[in-house]
This record gives sequence, structure tokens and C-alpha cells, in this order.
Amino acid sequence: MTEVYEGNAVVYCEGAFQTTNGKTAHGLTRRSRRYKVVTVIDSTCSGRDADEILVGAAPGIPIVGSLEEALAVASGRGAEATHLVIGLAPDGGRLPDQARLVVRDAIGRGLNVVSGLHDFLTEDDALTALAAEAGVTLFDIRRPPPRSELHFFSGVIEQVESVRVALLGTDSAVGKRTTAWLLVDALNSAGHSAELIGTGQTAWLQGARYSMILDSVVNDFLTGEIEHAIWSAWSEVRPAAMVLEGQGSLLNPAYPGGYELLAAGRPHAVVLQHAPARRDYDGFPGYPIQPLGHQVQAIEVVSGKPVVAVTVNAEGLDEAATRRACEAISAELDIPAVEPLRDGIGPVVEALRPWLDRR
Repeated sequence: MTEVYEGNAVVYCEGAFQTTNGKTAHGLTRRSRRYKVVTVIDSTCSGRDADEILVGAAPGIPIVGSLEEALAVASGRGAEATHLVIGLAPDGGRLPDQARLVVRDAIGRGLNVVSGLHDFLTEDDALTALAAEAGVTLFDIRRPPPRSELHFFSGVIEQVESVRVALLGTDSAVGKRTTAWLLVDALNSAGHSAELIGTGQTAWLQGARYSMILDSVVNDFLTGEIEHAIWSAWSEVRPAAMVLEGQGSLLNPAYPGGYELLAAGRPHAVVLQHAPARRDYDGFPGYPIQPLGHQVQAIEVVSGKPVVAVTVNAEGLDEAATRRACEAISAELDIPAVEPLRDGIGPVVEALRPWLDRR
């Protein structure tokens, strides 16, 4: 474990591990330097391991039906749970009533509780009183710092010499963060020191050293906080490359995102994550996703920088269909298109070589 390790976590994801609303739990079962994930709670797939359901999940993480069962599993493995982490990421970021009952139970059992939702645990008088009595901590990741501690965009990013790659998407919950981590790993393996610039609660939970929570920052300071995270990484570790984790998508009606990263992050190139089988924006039937070529054009017009590769989310596609989709995208756009979880991300690193070699 690295210096950010905080304890052993039970991840609460009731009813959502097999859906995009479980993406925080997905991220934690794939990797986390902040917590050792011992088990996941979701009664709808109890009895299975996470890696049986989710490609890329670490082996040996059982899914159970209740907090009591989760604590028994943790104890039986000699990894007594210290934290309950809310692994849900529902539209609107609200804490379900059922989850609130589990939080109360967890507090009573002596667990610290960590949430990345917009409903703050620390604003619930009953929960804070219970936590004080039990001597445990409630932590709301999305609670923004005091405005006096926020940063305004200054232009200091122009002194950052790292190659910056924005990992954007054509939709929300499409796998941007997972691919961003894979790209960081691949760059490091290729001899180019790289850091992830996290922009959401899950990246923080996973232990990203340089991160901010984009959707919780007051708009005036949003670009400044992006710049500050990038500047902090540059001033402290001087990485050859930084991968900027995207949020939402440029044209998403509910979660428009990417403008801030393009404007303040000043990327040299963009990698675009896409799910070819999706027709409508996630959670919003009747709102069709614009064609991939249109989305690429929008990004390139806004940023003035090239989309150099497409990374494919294979949901709803078998292996053969995924391969055909990658081939079709590559032929249409004349850039590499790969499914990173199964095929690796080497072609993306090669597409970035002109910038990496120039550094």
C-alpha cells in the first residue's frame, strides 16, 4: 500500500453493481490505493465475486447481501473492516433512504463512513450525533473547501512542461476514469512518468494524488482548481505526462463536461472514450447521443487540439462486434480505436508519441 492507505473498506452498492449507477464501486474494485476493498454489498448479485461481473475487477472480492455478512467476511479474512464507502453514483447524487439505514448501522458497528454523493452525511444531525457517540468519522468527499482556499485561474499552467492528455467521453458513465488509469499505467510502463489528474470522487477514493472534485466547485474557481491540481503535480513530481480525467461529455444535456478541462487544462491532445452500442445518453432515453464524428469535431473546434485515438467501451457488444466497431471507427476517423480493457492501450501511447518524443 502507498502512503494514502486509510483502511479496509466495505463498499455499499445495493442494487447497482451491474449498472452504470455502480461506477464508484466499479472503480474501487478495479483499483484503490486508499482502501483495501474487502467486499461489496449488493444483494442482487450476492454470492459472486466482483471479477465475475466486471471486467478488470481485482480477483477475490466477494459480493454479499448485507452489512452483517460483509463484516463477517472481512473478519474471516483477517481484514477487519474500518470503513463503509458508498459505492453508488445515481443520477443527481442523492443518498437513497435504504442506504441511510445501512449508514446508521455501520456507524453503530464502529465504521467510518465515506460518501461521494451530494447529500452530505455531515449535515444530518442524527448521523453526526451517532458518529460522535461511536467515535467514528463521517467524510463527504464532495464537500468543497472554503472559498478562501480555492484558486482562481492565473496562467501558471503555461509553465507546466508535462504532455497533457484529456481523456474525454461521448457520455457520462462511459469508462473515462478507468481508461485514464490504464493510460497512466501504460505511459509509466513505456518509460514516460505519468500522473492522473482526478476530477471526480471516485478518483479520489482510488488514491489519485492530484485531484479535485469538479462538480462541487463554485464556477468562478473551477478552472483555477483544475490548473492548481496540474500545477501541484508539476511542481512536486515533474511527470513527463499527465492524463486529465474527463467528466460527463461535451454535449451531454444533464452532465455537460469537458469545456473546463480543454480551457484550463490546456491539453496537447485528446483521447475520446465511446460506447458504440449506446444510442441515448445514459439515464436519459429520448436524448440521442450525437454521432461520433460530430463529437470529435466539436472537441477539436473548441480546443484547437486533435482527438488522436478513440477508446471503446464494449458494453452490449460481444468480442466480434467490439472488434468490428473498432475497425469501423478507425476507418471513419483515421485514428486508432481500441478496447483498452481487453486489448490494451498500446496504440494510444503510440498516437501520443509525437508529443512525448518532443518533450
